[in-house]
Amino acid sequence: MPLPREPAPTMSWRGADWLVRPERVAEENPEAMLDALRIEAGDAVADIGAGIGFHSLRLAERVGPEGRVYATDIQAEMLERLMERARAAGVDNVVPVEASQTGTGLPRDAITLALMVDVYHELSEPRSVLDDLAGALRAEDGRLALVEFRAEDPDVPIREAHKMSATQMIAELEAAGWSLDRRFDELPWQHLMLFRPPAAPEE
Repeated sequence: MPLPREPAPTMSWRGADWLVRPERVAEENPEAMLDALRIEAGDAVADIGAGIGFHSLRLAERVGPEGRVYATDIQAEMLERLMERARAAGVDNVVPVEASQTGTGLPRDAITLALMVDVYHELSEPRSVLDDLAGALRAEDGRLALVEFRAEDPDVPIREAHKMSATQMIAELEAAGWSLDRRFDELPWQHLMLFRPPAAPEE
């Protein structure tokens, strides 16, 4: 899928402490974002590009002991630190998954919700990842939640390469066959949009 933009460089695991900076809660209001996702106990969710687990550990609490969080990242070092944090917090329902530039590594038809927070704009092969993800989402109710810093807002103090507009997000997902399910516009700096995957072809 040709892009009208250059993918941003992937954050190195060496800078991972920025992902858990104290001010992030005020800047992004992660609990409001997670509330908007309507996660239920027992869900199987995926935190794609999980880093060291800023959202994974919050997701683990919401899905409860009967649920599961698949935390994916393309850097093994990120996953190692994530699991250290999970063990320190007594969290045992997070499953680390090493992904690739073209695939998620997730089990097929198993995920109720996939979450990408400030990740999609870094994908070097977004169409391949989306196609793979579509197979991991449950056919009847699976959704992808994209969260990206708002490019339309000059007051959001993030580098332009790490922002996306609502128009960009919708256009790129629709070009890959996904459809907008709903959006949430109440976060301090970010867009939140949920998409339905393409319908599976009939056999």
